[in-house]
Amino acid sequence: MSVVQPGRAVALTYGLVLKQLVTRGRVAALTFVGGVVVLVAILVGRSESDVDELERGVQLISNLGFTMVVPVVSLVFASAALGDMREDGTLVYLWLRPMDRWPVVVGSWLAAITVSLPITLVPLVISSVAVDGGSQLTVATVLAGTTGVLSYSALFVLVGLLLKNPIVWGLGYILIWEGLAAQFFGSLSRLAIRGYTRSIITSRTGVDLELADFSMTVAIVVPLAVTVVAIALGAARLQSMEVA
Repeated sequence: MSVVQPGRAVALTYGLVLKQLVTRGRVAALTFVGGVVVLVAILVGRSESDVDELERGVQLISNLGFTMVVPVVSLVFASAALGDMREDGTLVYLWLRPMDRWPVVVGSWLAAITVSLPITLVPLVISSVAVDGGSQLTVATVLAGTTGVLSYSALFVLVGLLLKNPIVWGLGYILIWEGLAAQFFGSLSRLAIRGYTRSIITSRTGVDLELADFSMTVAIVVPLAVTVVAIALGAARLQSMEVA
């Protein structure tokens, strides 16, 4: 049997993983979460307040969108990308083809972000418009949201390969590490993706946020570096795994 070229291996994995990720239950539940954020944004936009619209919008998008929607949606899809196949034994079917392991991880990551990006960005962009945050907030939302989905997805694909019950571990990271530890111990924000996405919003809008201590360049480069490292570690993990 001839060796499957990397590009073909990525495409093969992408198609296979995408089919098993897109289920009615997952898509409906997470679309509902995004819809709740839109509803809150509409109510905030219509309410009277002495706070500037841009500041209100930034607080809403960062506190709901980048605390809940982006990381949780990425977790659900990315951890299942290879984690489900590892648990039910179907990962062996990819092993039947002679191909490198890294395209399997890349294809799975691409499948995860293909689903996660629209489910996160569409409601958050609508919310940024609904609160009258202006183009500054909309651009910041798209940039920070895309950066967050790319890095969270790579990280959680790796978690799905390394650990059983990846949803539990992922929620622990989101709620305990990013939600509590990084907040109480400022130096730990360097190990929290949320700090970088919030820094992008602050850099683009000028509205100060907690944990947003990084320049625009650092806030983009570091999450992208995390993405590359997580994919590389995932490939190494697959290379050493025995799948039966």
